[in-house]
Amino acid sequence: MNVDQRGLEIGPFDIFGITLHPVFHWYGLIIVLGIALAALLAAWMAKRDDKDPDVVWDALIWVVILGVVFARAWHVLFPSISMIESGRDTGWYMSHFFDLNEGPLVIWSGGLSIFGAVIGGALGVLLYTWRHKLDILSWLDIAAVAVPLGQAIGRWGNYVNQELYGKPTDLPWGIKIDNPPLEYSEATRFHPLFLYESLWNLFTVGILLVVWLKFRDRLKKGDILLMYLVMYPTARALLEFLRIEVAMSGGLNVSQVFSALVAVAATLALIVRHRHDIARRLRGEGAETHAPMPKNS
Repeated sequence: MNVDQRGLEIGPFDIFGITLHPVFHWYGLIIVLGIALAALLAAWMAKRDDKDPDVVWDALIWVVILGVVFARAWHVLFPSISMIESGRDTGWYMSHFFDLNEGPLVIWSGGLSIFGAVIGGALGVLLYTWRHKLDILSWLDIAAVAVPLGQAIGRWGNYVNQELYGKPTDLPWGIKIDNPPLEYSEATRFHPLFLYESLWNLFTVGILLVVWLKFRDRLKKGDILLMYLVMYPTARALLEFLRIEVAMSGGLNVSQVFSALVAVAATLALIVRHRHDIARRLRGEGAETHAPMPKNS
């Protein structure tokens, strides 16, 4: 076994005359760790809510497969500026669909979007819970608490790959990048956007978990999901101002615009859902107490 910057290299060794020399890249290992810990948190929450924790592990295959498919699809549809400048735009991906070196099917060649991953993962939860006649919104609330934990851990894979960094900075926590874009070749340190996002996601996990533990019986099903859809997209939209590797379409930063729209829509949805309580509070009356969520779903 050899441990280097790429990851864990095992072998070479022969099996039935075939020489194997597998390399487990740090990026992939970190992503797997993030998924596993997020699933453990979700299973613990399910058990605490009198739900079957095995649902989490049974649904995980749906979540992971659809998450990876949508994460790759988002990258193919909205490639970053550097990818476009290197000639690999959406048109190139479509014309090289079966290219097993750098084509869209080769997910290990780089290019997975968190937006696609979250959309695909949520679709996996929806399909599984719908098929098994479970309470969709309460399970999505659990997922909304667990997902940012996986994100917080997974972002360190970007650190290993020297991805997700921002503009040059003189701040003491700035990071060095071996091969920055030519226009920033004179810079020595860059904003560690992966770190900012990781810390924010850990903060998000803490806030949402406390809300779920203490106040879920007073909230409507789906409220915690909406809170996540306010917290993460808001931070992401702000961090996009510092980001170098952005995905542009029609002169707009796709990630920033999408994040802002999601955050605004989720905020409005929360306001509309609780408009009567808000109106009562504004009139100085007590807020309506919602019936506790059923815990047998």
